[in-house]
Amino acid sequence: MESTATRKTVNPLWLILVTAGVPLLNVIVHGAIFQFLRTAELPSPIYALLAIVWGVGGMYTVYLSFNWMAEQYPDRWRRRILPYVFVGPAVLLLGWLLLLPTLRTLYLSFLDAGSENFVGLANYAAIFTNRLLLVALRNNLMWVVLGTAACVGFGLLIAILADRSSFERLAKAIVFMPMAISMVAAGVIWKFIYYYQPGQTQIGLLNAIVTKFGVEPMAWTAMNQPWNNLFLIVILIWMQTGFAMVIFSAAIKGIPEDMLEAARIDGASEIGIFFRIIIPFISATILSVTTTIVVFTLKIFDVVMIMTGGQYDTEVVATQFYRQFFMYRNFGFGSTLAIVLLIAVIPVIWFNLRQLKREGGF
Repeated sequence: MESTATRKTVNPLWLILVTAGVPLLNVIVHGAIFQFLRTAELPSPIYALLAIVWGVGGMYTVYLSFNWMAEQYPDRWRRRILPYVFVGPAVLLLGWLLLLPTLRTLYLSFLDAGSENFVGLANYAAIFTNRLLLVALRNNLMWVVLGTAACVGFGLLIAILADRSSFERLAKAIVFMPMAISMVAAGVIWKFIYYYQPGQTQIGLLNAIVTKFGVEPMAWTAMNQPWNNLFLIVILIWMQTGFAMVIFSAAIKGIPEDMLEAARIDGASEIGIFFRIIIPFISATILSVTTTIVVFTLKIFDVVMIMTGGQYDTEVVATQFYRQFFMYRNFGFGSTLAIVLLIAVIPVIWFNLRQLKREGGF
């Protein structure tokens, strides 16, 4: 039996007041601070200092107040409530920053360009009949299929070769280095590589090289489909191959060495070992990397916007969403494109989470 010292009796009325009062007090106090910072005319450094103090200290006081509230409950209930004290604020913040905007975007997708009249599924139907949007969907599919396959293939190949090289660290560092560059910076770098000046001395790296061999310089990103899109996908491959390589290399090093040695003693070739031992052993890692890159390519925006601005039939869904929503002020169309992107990403994320759960990650 539970001893008298550990048994906790709580006045039900006090418990109700605490349960209702602590969240309400947090809302009132932090709402007042927010209104003060919003309306007060203070120097910028003071604003920044107060915002930092309020952000860090505010979250700490919220946790302390909710933790104190949970401590007022009997032990059985406290054990159930405390986990929510830790994850509750994060869930509420994510709901506010992610769920509510998503629901609002879904609502706007059923309205016309000015968000005034309900049009039902007309915007969704237009996506699959409008030529520009069909081009964007086709290009996105090209990025997903070719870009992902190349990143995963090259990443796996380099991981295998580098693992057996005496210059493993240097090789991996060179391949991984583009990951340290933002997509915008990568777009600027490759814009100079593909740069084309008709009738002038070529300062673009690629055209400077081809002219040395007597080949006419070309506008690489303004070529006919699908070549210009392929030259843009090269930038993705340059950046994401390092990510795939690092993950694959770590997985390959986890393969028991005695298993590989036993296969070699039995007469298995290196190609046979690769396809019959290495690939099955790291198959879960390959799926995880593939789905991660697929999600990244579905949302591709920066490279296309920097390199071509979506011209020459290089539009993707994200650039069309930006144009429709922010430039043309067609909120219905823009919101619909955002929802289409979300719908395309959800199955990939669900599959990834399912794989993690199967491996015991959740």
